[in-house]
Amino acid sequence: MVEVFKTDVKDRRHAYQLVEQIHETFGDYTANFDLHDCDRILRVKCTTGFVQAPLLVELLKDYGVVRKYCRIKCSVVSSCVLSRR
Repeated sequence: MVEVFKTDVKDRRHAYQLVEQIHETFGDYTANFDLHDCDRILRVKCTTGFVQAPLLVELLKDYGVVRKYCRIKCSVVSSCVLSRR
């Protein structure tokens, strides 16, 4: 399952920094942004189980970028230029 977050991230540099922080904090997560989407969504997938959404939400809140959390079912995380894994 993929966790999807609406964010207030506006530029690629900030998105890249957040993806790096997510990968550093949660070593088994794959994350990417879609800044072309009207909600500037962040997609996160755990390679070994489930994404611990409450912990990730706290990280995003610390950076002041999470607008809304929603969950969708998906088998593949879409690739994105900002994807690092």
